[in-house]
Amino acid sequence: MEFIGDRSTRERVVRSILVNGPSTAASLAEQLDLTPAAVRRHLDHLVEDGTVEARDQKVYGHRGRGRPARVFALTEAGRDAFDQQYDDLATQALTFLAETGGDEAVMEFARRRVAFIERDYTRITTEQPELTPAEALARVFTAEGYAASVRDLPLAGQALGEQLCQQHCPVSHVAHEFPQLCEAETEAIAKVLGTHVQRLATIAHGDGVCTTCIPTGSSASTPHANDGSEKA
Repeated sequence: MEFIGDRSTRERVVRSILVNGPSTAASLAEQLDLTPAAVRRHLDHLVEDGTVEARDQKVYGHRGRGRPARVFALTEAGRDAFDQQYDDLATQALTFLAETGGDEAVMEFARRRVAFIERDYTRITTEQPELTPAEALARVFTAEGYAASVRDLPLAGQALGEQLCQQHCPVSHVAHEFPQLCEAETEAIAKVLGTHVQRLATIAHGDGVCTTCIPTGSSASTPHANDGSEKA
């Protein structure tokens, strides 16, 4: 028998993974003020019902000995509960647009959809000049429902750059069919930064989080549109 309290706690666990990305049982216990044993019990239930899945934690830079810690990420079914009830309608509409206007029409729609990136990035960097470019972008995307955050990317003890992490994508299911939606995001990020950026992983292609490498200390270059080789 499932108790209401158990259901509520599992919702908190799922929400934490959504906001913070793939998480270890220990980090979830700390964030939610629960015992590790209680978190593992709820995670076992969520894995069993297909809401989350266990993965090996990705390690950037030097890797120590031993097996990487296991992290728990939302499955595609687990994401269905968050803002994706109109996916079928959106896919049908974009399919119609592609059939009547071609791929360029879909790309133009995708560019218009992400116009908020340039608009809000300019406003936020003007209002809060102390933010790094990645931090400003995280606030832009979070305001649009992407639950974004920033992580440092260390290399040999020196800062390589920052990683923009989008823990949730409101259009991930549609973007799986129409990658132009992701390409337009990458293109817009490159445009506001004035430099090439690289997508490292995407929810639309099965990863637990969308990650984009934001270089620091590099000279500005001509904005670069994603040519499809970097799938978002």
